[in-house]
Amino acid sequence: MSVTRRGVLLGVAAYVLWGLSALYWPLVEPTGPVEILALRVLWSPVAIGLLVLALGRRRQVAAILRRPRDLALLTLASVLTSINWALFIWATMSGHVVDASLGYFITPLVSIAFGVGIFRERLRGPQWAAIGLAAVAVLVLTLAYGGPPWIALALAVTFGGYGLIKKRVDVGAVEGLMVETAVLFPFALVYTVVLQVGGQATFGHVSVVNTLLGVGSGFVMMVPMLLFSAAATKIPLSVTGMLQYIEPIVQFLIGLLVFRESMPLTRWLAFGLLWVALVVLTADGFRARGRAPAARRGPPRSVRSSRTASSGVRDPEETR
Repeated sequence: MSVTRRGVLLGVAAYVLWGLSALYWPLVEPTGPVEILALRVLWSPVAIGLLVLALGRRRQVAAILRRPRDLALLTLASVLTSINWALFIWATMSGHVVDASLGYFITPLVSIAFGVGIFRERLRGPQWAAIGLAAVAVLVLTLAYGGPPWIALALAVTFGGYGLIKKRVDVGAVEGLMVETAVLFPFALVYTVVLQVGGQATFGHVSVVNTLLGVGSGFVMMVPMLLFSAAATKIPLSVTGMLQYIEPIVQFLIGLLVFRESMPLTRWLAFGLLWVALVVLTADGFRARGRAPAARRGPPRSVRSSRTASSGVRDPEETR
């Protein structure tokens, strides 16, 4: 099996597992979403810490802690991803898995909007068309729901913001994730202790299965993260961009086929518009990447020869 094919299989496995996590959180009931999030924050540093030790990355983690800017950005990233996970866990436990998938479908378009609003990037025509179609899709859902699809929008904005911050921090994936999961550990610990002392906690009080599932909440993210980290070094960025749609597709199918969530005509229409927008965006991305190598190679030889002839300078290739 080629390296690229292994990378694709690892990436597919990572995104499928992330999508299937929508099935995990309802299993942890009667534990509530906030307590589940606290357990995830408590056990994630344990899971990632074992990985840091296994890979020998302790010095890299210590170096991040000595850089105030990186530490501040990773703390903000941790807050955003925690909000994102809290919303996602609540959505999966409250019958809104389809809305959650919508949020992750919208995320690439939100990232583009961040690029325009924050970095003043210029968009190509197809990118504007994709954003316009997504805006129409959100408008359709707003009219159908009687209000904005806030679950999807909040998930898209928090995850898009998380991705934006991660691009601004030049740290390794594993050590960055270790810092992200560790900075909120004290707050999760205090919250969990308060619940236990107040007699409101379910962790450790319901059943052995519930307790094990609570512990597993910190490890659920580690396996797909390891798979994704292994895949990212073996496949082009364009392929990674295509694979990212697997996660919301899996979530959408789970919401539709497993949880039997309602899909009225207006919701199908909105999703259809969004899927067309993503096809337009993806096709434009492939065209742009196809033009980039040609631009780096420079103009054809005939063009170079005409330019050098007019300037009186010989083409270096003609001297060989």
